[in-house]
Amino acid sequence: MTDEIPEIKTSNDEQILHQQFVRAVSSFEGIILSQIEMKNILAARLNHSIQAGLIILGLIAISILILLLTLSTQVNKISSIVNDMNTNFTLVSEQMHRIQGHIASMEKRVSLLGDIEQQTTVMDHEMNRIVEDMKTMTSTINGISTNVNGVRNNVSNISVTMDRMDFEVNRMSYDIDRMSKPARRMDDMFPFP
Repeated sequence: MTDEIPEIKTSNDEQILHQQFVRAVSSFEGIILSQIEMKNILAARLNHSIQAGLIILGLIAISILILLLTLSTQVNKISSIVNDMNTNFTLVSEQMHRIQGHIASMEKRVSLLGDIEQQTTVMDHEMNRIVEDMKTMTSTINGISTNVNGVRNNVSNISVTMDRMDFEVNRMSYDIDRMSKPARRMDDMFPFP
């Protein structure tokens, strides 16, 4: 076997060569046009995919923005409510110190009024009322403690708990006002210089 390159047979006829050339050019043009059309279709699909992706990313960004805004307003509300709670607790502790001061002064006055039986009876009655008020305050403080534990355990019910604590603080203010009435009466009856 010898390595001979086979000769390609070409036609000498110009018309056949021209037809072959025209067919080759038209098939090449068809191939190029189909490739261009395929590229155009793929580019359109890519553009549509990019547009859809941008729309989805925009919707996600808007959703995240709305979520962040909602969370920031909720955090601000919760912090203001906690600040109000701290203020209320501070006021309650100050009022408790005042009540202790009133109780101490009442004890001094009771020791000074040992010789008046009628006033001592009145004082005993008032002290019984104060004890009842203290029991009411103890139950109120226990209710506040329960509400605070409820806030820790269930954040979703925080608005209901805040309403309960407002109610309890109002009751405590009312109770403190009632508790201070006997002391004022004592002060009116036995003013001390």
